[in-house]
Amino acid sequence: MIGDLTLLFEHYNCRPSQSKMALIASMFDPFAPDTWDPFEDIPNSAGGSLIITKIDWKETPEVHIFKADLPGLRREDVKVEIDEGRGLRISGERKKEQEEKNDIWHRMERGIGKFFRRFRLPENAKTDQVKANMDNGVLTVTVPKEQEKKPAVRTIEIAG
Repeated sequence: MIGDLTLLFEHYNCRPSQSKMALIASMFDPFAPDTWDPFEDIPNSAGGSLIITKIDWKETPEVHIFKADLPGLRREDVKVEIDEGRGLRISGERKKEQEEKNDIWHRMERGIGKFFRRFRLPENAKTDQVKANMDNGVLTVTVPKEQEKKPAVRTIEIAG
């Protein structure tokens, strides 16, 4: 891999240092022992790290469904809230595991810290009927929708 990068850099007349080349090579090698994570330890206002939680949002004719993978969290660690402005807030915290005095960590890749996501719900969301369920580390939030009222059609008799 390094040899290929050297040829690439020579082609463009640039000579990065060996450490930069090793870093670039490790970015493309998923099994490299020192893979760089650009999102590692993003600080938050509470002084910890902010975990980037990915959430799927699907809409069906009847409901909006939000799903979040939250492995290792219990429902007590997660909070689901609806604010007055039709905002759905999903937040929580993954705490650091208890460490023993003689433990030696070789890698720590799972996110530790707080997470927070907010979604603006559409006008047709029934915010008073929101339900949340946690099963096998997957949070599912279901928001029912108001049925669209079809305009009443009335036939008008034509006089003549």
